[in-house]
Amino acid sequence: MRNIHCLNVISKYGTDLLTQEYELVQDMGQAEGVLVRSAAMHDMEFGDSLLAIARAGAGVNNIPLERCAEKGIVVFNTPGANANGVKELVLAGMLLAARDVVGGIEWCKANKEDADIAKTVEKAKKAFAGYEIKGKKLGVIGLGAIGAEVANAAASLGMEVYGYDPFISVNAAWGLSRDVKHITSVDTIYQECDYITVHVPLMDSTKGMIGEKSLEQMKDGVVVLNFSRDRLVDDDAMAAALKSGKVRKYVTDFPNPKSVNMEGVIAIPHLGASTEESEDNCAKMAVEEMMDYLENGNIRNSVNYPNCDMGPCRTVSRVAVMHLNIPNMIGQVTGTLASGNVNISDMTNKSRDKFAYTLLDLESAADEGTIQKLSEIKGVLRVRVIK
Repeated sequence: MRNIHCLNVISKYGTDLLTQEYELVQDMGQAEGVLVRSAAMHDMEFGDSLLAIARAGAGVNNIPLERCAEKGIVVFNTPGANANGVKELVLAGMLLAARDVVGGIEWCKANKEDADIAKTVEKAKKAFAGYEIKGKKLGVIGLGAIGAEVANAAASLGMEVYGYDPFISVNAAWGLSRDVKHITSVDTIYQECDYITVHVPLMDSTKGMIGEKSLEQMKDGVVVLNFSRDRLVDDDAMAAALKSGKVRKYVTDFPNPKSVNMEGVIAIPHLGASTEESEDNCAKMAVEEMMDYLENGNIRNSVNYPNCDMGPCRTVSRVAVMHLNIPNMIGQVTGTLASGNVNISDMTNKSRDKFAYTLLDLESAADEGTIQKLSEIKGVLRVRVIK
């Protein structure tokens, strides 16, 4: 029986996939796998039994990735599972910025006692007149699962779309509409676009990327949208840009004490992936990734270990070795198995930064002594006998 612990409420579309070999437990200390959404895990202790953490969502800022990697705990996320929900809200954000719909709704509420409101509105509505997005230039920074969907949808709406992503994957590139112009310099987006939307992960290199220098390059009256991560935007620089008129509207899905008090901000309470469909899709994907790893040792969509997939095991045994990405590890692993008179029928080794993963299908099961010798190799973090 494999024990799974849910740190947050996880959609039954995911947990219902767990077979009779799995049990949901209340004690995280007993769990081989943890399912999480937004719970903060940085201060948590992880027992030796914990093998995997699956985040039902894309962002993993709430999980200590390196500490998990050092303990041989694979962390998964679910890229693309909530892409449609976020895409739809980004489009809504553009429309809210283009047309003063919010101001118009508030005016109607404030004048609901006016018996002649049908006539009064004809004079008042001029204050809420806006612009159409068709024909306007949209810059999409980051063409991952969400950014690519935003770019394609905006192109379908008649916008002139510029996309920037120096690390775009082959699959993402194939999925882009041919109407999306692939830009090789982000400065072009800053300088040319009427609307700019950011869809990149929060890293040291992207923190505050929408700041004083980038804002200075932008066209007067630009609209900036942030449905990715709060700290991608420098709040102080944005406040100054809004006050000067450089930025006409800032639409953010991450309200904070500064942004909610800025004039010209449309703050949305982190609703990007808050749809039933997104939550269901993320839960389903997270559970499927975790089950495949626990049962077969395959890694798909990990954020701290390399992807590695050998399908189901067709031989007598399968062993997984998690280790540091240093020279002679493969030689030591294979040599140890050979000294135990174990033949390898298939093997895959993948690395990601300073961590690596080796998956081996064996023609005979390795005895406990051989497995112990594998664990004692300097640089080995965890050895799992999967079958």
